[in-house]
Amino acid sequence: MAAQVGKRYKAASGAEVIVTKGGAGTLTDGAVELVLSDSGQAPAAGPADAEAIQLGKRYQSADGSIEALVIKAGKVDLRCGGEPMKLLQPKVLPSAD
Repeated sequence: MAAQVGKRYKAASGAEVIVTKGGAGTLTDGAVELVLSDSGQAPAAGPADAEAIQLGKRYQSADGSIEALVIKAGKVDLRCGGEPMKLLQPKVLPSAD
């Protein structure tokens, strides 16, 4: 299933992300697919040794086609198409002096 812009995905740990840039690829918690928040399905448990993702952080797929924003923190091994998603650094804006 392709990641859709504006859709919220959740993991079993309670972590939620919203897709800000969509594309072909499936968001997973390790090997377990994340579910849409409004689908009513309960997500399956992911890996127990997952790292915590922090509220407000952005993640990008390895190929740069998908970006997600964390809207609810939790422990999740966030992946896209089997590859780990990387944490994006905030953009430095010029000062307004």
